[in-house]
Amino acid sequence: MAAKQTESALRQPLGLLAGWGELPLEVAAALKSRGCRVICAALRGHADPALADICDVFRPFGIARLGAQIRFFRRNGVCAAVMAGKVFKAKLMYHRLGWVHFLPDWRCIRTFYPFFVTGKRDRKDDSLLGAVVNEFAKDGIEFHPATDLVPELLLPAGHWTGPPLTSAQVRDIRFGWEIAKELGRLDIGQSVAVKGQSCLAVEAVEGTDACIHRAGQLCAQGGFVVVKVAKPQQDMRFDVPTIGVGTLETMRRAGATVLAVEADKTIIVDRVRVFALAERLGLRLVAVRHGDAAQLGHDRRATA
Repeated sequence: MAAKQTESALRQPLGLLAGWGELPLEVAAALKSRGCRVICAALRGHADPALADICDVFRPFGIARLGAQIRFFRRNGVCAAVMAGKVFKAKLMYHRLGWVHFLPDWRCIRTFYPFFVTGKRDRKDDSLLGAVVNEFAKDGIEFHPATDLVPELLLPAGHWTGPPLTSAQVRDIRFGWEIAKELGRLDIGQSVAVKGQSCLAVEAVEGTDACIHRAGQLCAQGGFVVVKVAKPQQDMRFDVPTIGVGTLETMRRAGATVLAVEADKTIIVDRVRVFALAERLGLRLVAVRHGDAAQLGHDRRATA
């Protein structure tokens, strides 16, 4: 987002479509610190109720009440909005009763009919989230990348925690990077677990934590590498790769020892806690720019 667009968005009521996790809380708090009026549409069963204490206007919605969410933003003067937080896609798409379990309103039915009934559209993340963004846009509500408004969310390049990488870990990161990028290009997932230049697990609809857990089940000796990247066609308005304390705790339980993410394209939630926990657990956390493999193998420790 250009600087003028960013300034304009911060001067008007800003919509927050909030999913699961700490990221919506961090985004809301950062926007409030910039003097922004935050209007939060919280997805029920996902968003933290604590958002009500941060945002100027807060209302929970069923995840399939798309029309109601749009009307809520319009009534509160929202023309610019951001998405933040995870949506449990598997539960939404593959519930025993199907998507009707979530009592979709007419706007939602009309939008997603080609995805879930006729099968004319694929159900990739970019396709589904793009449909949501386009539907809001029809009513004059434009979604912007949260990282444009809160750029400090992104992790810069560097070796942030843990001992220097071994030569074997460098090879595994390079190996896993190409696989993860291809997964992203196909809009399947963004994470992969690797050891000895062998792929243990790849992320699909189940999410990163489940991918890491599965790798741990397959690799009882532990010591594997997790690589998480942005898609080559990454739309920074949604589905941006995100790490937090939960990621590290899953790695510890599974036996992973290295987390390599894409620099300037990965959101880190509560970085002070993340860095402290990674150091305590002895986990190596590195952020690598795409194509900059030369930095791997050097202990270029960054500063917080």
